Amino acid sequence: MNDNAEGARQVIAALRRRGETLAACESLTAGLYMASLADVPGASAVLTGGFVTYATNLKHDLAGVDQSILDEFGPVSSECAVAMAQGVRIRCGASWGVSLTGVAGPDQQAGHPVGEVWIGIASPTGHVSAHRAGALRGSETADALLSGTRLHIRSAAVRCAHELMMQFLTA
Repeated sequence: MNDNAEGARQVIAALRRRGETLAACESLTAGLYMASLADVPGASAVLTGGFVTYATNLKHDLAGVDQSILDEFGPVSSECAVAMAQGVRIRCGASWGVSLTGVAGPDQQAGHPVGEVWIGIASPTGHVSAHRAGALRGSETADALLSGTRLHIRSAAVRCAHELMMQFLTA
């Protein structure tokens, strides 16, 4: 298992205890988040499915992100992360929706710096929120960026998503 194995194990165990399910819509992580969860024995009881929406148009086409959100705020934004999470939760019939969108590098994207990552959460109660991954990791920079190589940023984003889900699942 990868270095995100413990976080994934905790998320799967918590979902199983609660009798809830999860779906994910991933951009920069390109399936890494769901793969880490699927590595856990028993994951099939709680994972419903998801989308890899690496291309911006797929955020609209698959996850149902309103085109006006993409036009006004872009794919790397809190607004897009929230819409992705809500869209995947609804379209996959899951209790929870998780989304990850951001810039893994090596170059910035449409003015967004490398390491800017947003995680969206859509809960069973309908509450939706977006969180800067760098802020969750205790980033010392004012803009709360993740740092490192593409692989490191993507892996750190997955770790942040596991930690964030555990905050919600144990609240």
